[in-house]
Amino acid sequence: MKLKVIVAGASALALAACGENSAEPQAAPAEELAVIPESLAPFGDGYPNAGDPCRNLGESAATSNYLDDSAMLVGCPSEASAEALGGNIVGNVDGVRLVSMPMGDANAGMGDAMGENGPVAASTQAADPAQVPIRGANSLETRCADKVASTVGAPVLGTNRIEESEAAIGIYVNVQGAEAPWRCLAYRDGTIGEVMYTGSEGAL
Repeated sequence: MKLKVIVAGASALALAACGENSAEPQAAPAEELAVIPESLAPFGDGYPNAGDPCRNLGESAATSNYLDDSAMLVGCPSEASAEALGGNIVGNVDGVRLVSMPMGDANAGMGDAMGENGPVAASTQAADPAQVPIRGANSLETRCADKVASTVGAPVLGTNRIEESEAAIGIYVNVQGAEAPWRCLAYRDGTIGEVMYTGSEGAL
């Protein structure tokens, strides 16, 4: 009788152990992160904050169809990081999700550096009818290209990238024969300020 009890107890323990092992959850495979290629003209150290996996994208043959004057184009290495931005996923290039971020949402996650009245001031500025558009006809981009061409005496081939800040807008353009882009400092009232070469002066 004791032998039967011992055998039954051992069987119960074995079944319990099997049940515990079978109940262990299987770890979900990690989502593979795509590498953002240079063909997408990435710039900056991360979007919306430095160190984040997404990056701002400039103008190139691969991105030209997705660029919009009223939005910022961002590239993300995974679906999760793209969805976290809250913008519109407009394309996928080599696994990189292209996200269009409306200008009103482009500073999402960057923090409010102006206090509780910051968003109101930003909204008022965006509604100012006197502002000159960044892209399009008679825009900051075209004015920059004209000024660089007259300064350098060589044709401008196209825009390399555009970097925005509260103080000014940096517009980088490619010039025929130049190894590096030329940069304009443009202001939203239409003024084009400093024009400078971003490469080595000896290469001019």
